[in-house]
Amino acid sequence: MSQYKALADDIIRHVGGKGNVKSVFHCATRLRFKLKDERKANAEALKNHDGVITVVQSGGQFQVVIGNNVPYVYQDVVAAGGFQTSSNDDEAEKTGVFNRLIDVIAGIFTPILGPMAGSGLLKGLLAILVAFGLLTQDMGTYIVLNAAADALFYFLPVILGHSAAKKFGGNPYIGMIIGGALVYPAIVAMQGAGETLTFLNLPVVLMSYASSVIPIILAAYVSSKVERFFNARTHEAIRNFTTPMMALLIVVPLTFLAIGPVATYASQGLANGYSFLYELSPIVAIAFIGAFWQVLVMFGLHWGLVPIIINNLAVVGMDTIVVGVLMATFGQVGATLAITLKARDPKTKGLGTSSTIAGVFGITEPAIYGLTLPRKKPFVFGMLGGAAGGVVGGMLGTAAYAMGGLGVFSVPVMIPAAGLDMTFYGALIGLAVATLVSFGLTFMFHKETAQEEEAARVEPAPVLIDSVGTPISSPVKGEVVALETVRDEVFSSGAMGKGIAIMPTEGVVYAPFDGEVVTVYQSKHAIGLRSNDGVEVLIHVGLDTVQLGGKHFETFVKDGQPVTEGDVLVKFDLEALAQAGYDTITPVIVTNTGNYLDVLPTHVGIVEPNHGVLRVLA
Repeated sequence: MSQYKALADDIIRHVGGKGNVKSVFHCATRLRFKLKDERKANAEALKNHDGVITVVQSGGQFQVVIGNNVPYVYQDVVAAGGFQTSSNDDEAEKTGVFNRLIDVIAGIFTPILGPMAGSGLLKGLLAILVAFGLLTQDMGTYIVLNAAADALFYFLPVILGHSAAKKFGGNPYIGMIIGGALVYPAIVAMQGAGETLTFLNLPVVLMSYASSVIPIILAAYVSSKVERFFNARTHEAIRNFTTPMMALLIVVPLTFLAIGPVATYASQGLANGYSFLYELSPIVAIAFIGAFWQVLVMFGLHWGLVPIIINNLAVVGMDTIVVGVLMATFGQVGATLAITLKARDPKTKGLGTSSTIAGVFGITEPAIYGLTLPRKKPFVFGMLGGAAGGVVGGMLGTAAYAMGGLGVFSVPVMIPAAGLDMTFYGALIGLAVATLVSFGLTFMFHKETAQEEEAARVEPAPVLIDSVGTPISSPVKGEVVALETVRDEVFSSGAMGKGIAIMPTEGVVYAPFDGEVVTVYQSKHAIGLRSNDGVEVLIHVGLDTVQLGGKHFETFVKDGQPVTEGDVLVKFDLEALAQAGYDTITPVIVTNTGNYLDVLPTHVGIVEPNHGVLRVLA
């Protein structure tokens, strides 16, 4: 009998029994239950149970925190309850139409946002070169570079065909072929010439699908269903080619006859609807985005606007939501800068400086989660600054003409084809207003209290301990922050053990000592290690990143593998995590703290990989 069988039985009893469990999965530290009725669960009994660290009820989940042994407890819980196994919450978390829609949008657009931003920046650079007379649109140099900048947008159905099919569980290359058919030169030429086309005597409504978004997403979804149907009914010896043939035979004509026209009209209606609201009051529209964009990001709801942005660019040729995003970004930058200048604590100043710089380039998570949101008023002042900048952008008619980068990198795509004018200068004036308003309000009305500074402070350990105990080096490059500042009480309370947290500036996790890998979690977001002298450490990249199921993560080691300090363990896409709205703060926890006299931080501020951050005293 497993040593965790009794614990598993007790957990099931205290969550209300088998019949009260919708689903259960685990992350690096906890069992995550979806219960039919949380009122039937006895959280207090579980908190006081040997083997359970604590219980957290959050986000519709009943979380039983176990610690390092969670995979073994999970196995016994699944066996005892007869539940379906799942290593992450990929299915359990996605309940409700709205949540599923947001997840689908994020999954489809996240992989292409980087290349799309790069293409948009190149278009912005060309606009600058033309505006200053360094290039003209009939020059060969311009034509070649414009082809590079425009290719992604023109062939967007092909690229979205890949990511949409992958998200829906279909063959990505079938999705690309369907997208390619939508922009096939012969059909595009017929549409441009105003010719007619029929399929089996049915009239085809010829439309331009270049740069379109919704038609290929719907087509990819239908294709994934067709593929599943034929895969289930075709012998494995021939399904590799018969299923793609049937998918193309059915879906491509269906897209031209029905899906494409309906989706295109829906796209045009969406764009016209936003244009109608914008024309009612450009000032209110952009000011609203400037004020509330960061709130949307925190809840992951900003993904719902990404297709609208791309659709606006495709249908109308311009978008103004991006203007509000720019103002929202610099609203938080101004508030962060004010906190930095007012702070007396070197730790707060260091975090503020790095967060301000990151914010200028569009990464506001360190500023929000590390400084403005915990202090409440500065976050609100940042929202007000974003709204003020949005008012300026709306008054001067500022708009984006391509997808650009984040922060200051989005400014070049706001140059209109006619050249520099007040609409473009509205972007510069607006971001200046956003920064100054939030800076001024924060500087005048926010007082940095001793409690706030203490919450962000990591006291350096005495020099005397440098020669005793087990040293633990930083596993990531970034900025050391107090474990108490982590927005997850399981970590911040010390329930998992003592340690520190690091706000990473590089997406690489290194071995912090010589030892071995205990556990690489299937979702790749966390890794458990044991040093040669028995210190056990958990490195947990980000908060709730288990929801990604390994997306944006790559592991380079496996369970039981020996490691040397400095070995690369995990790589992760820091920018993609931030864009997806995840807090990237990385707790580094000594999970067997109870076996030692103490665990002491030994570093303050910016840290490089393999520089000492903790000492474990025997």
